[in-house]
Amino acid sequence: MQGRFITFEGGEGAGKSTQIARLREKLVTLGLDVVVTREPGGSPGAEKIREMLLSGDAKDLGPRGEAMLFAAARADHVDTTIVPALKRGAWVLCDRFADSTRVYQGEAGVDPKYLDLLELAAVAGNTPDMTVLIDVPADIGLGRVSRRSAETGNGGPDRFEIDDAEVHQRRRRMFLDLANKEADRFVVIDGTGSADDVEDLIWNVVRDRFDLDAADVSAKAGGNG
Repeated sequence: MQGRFITFEGGEGAGKSTQIARLREKLVTLGLDVVVTREPGGSPGAEKIREMLLSGDAKDLGPRGEAMLFAAARADHVDTTIVPALKRGAWVLCDRFADSTRVYQGEAGVDPKYLDLLELAAVAGNTPDMTVLIDVPADIGLGRVSRRSAETGNGGPDRFEIDDAEVHQRRRRMFLDLANKEADRFVVIDGTGSADDVEDLIWNVVRDRFDLDAADVSAKAGGNG
């Protein structure tokens, strides 16, 4: 069974982590080897950079400097985690990838051509087979972030979650613009419904796109879990 690379994108509070976990469960029941990972992070070196970026320690470097750090983390992530998994036939589900850099650092004013060069070097041709954009209005996403922080007591929002609502709204529009420009790769999912409803929407698209028939997949995968 050929490995597949699926990335999940969206604004803050879109519910990506929840839906990645649910999709993983469905794929594993089909006998597929599934790797769940994230950005920034996903490899030992990239996780160190993640701490710098999300804590705000790298903010003084400016948007261009942050973009370079994201690219460095992505290169290590691709080389260490993503490519080895795909080579062995695993399905890789990644919470954010290069599109988030296009949006977050692009919204901050970094030249798109500069971001394209960084992406070219970092991904080395390893682009997603599908990108699931979970779309929610900024106010809904931010409300979810606030509730999550209150429930978990995890110290509050990170470096990017604290930006004002207008910034989050611009990011949402930029994600949707990307999806429109690269419609063959992107699937836009309405994330305003219940987690179960969103799960069903995503599964229907993934199942149809990759022709996932339970019996056929199990035979091809040889029962790997």
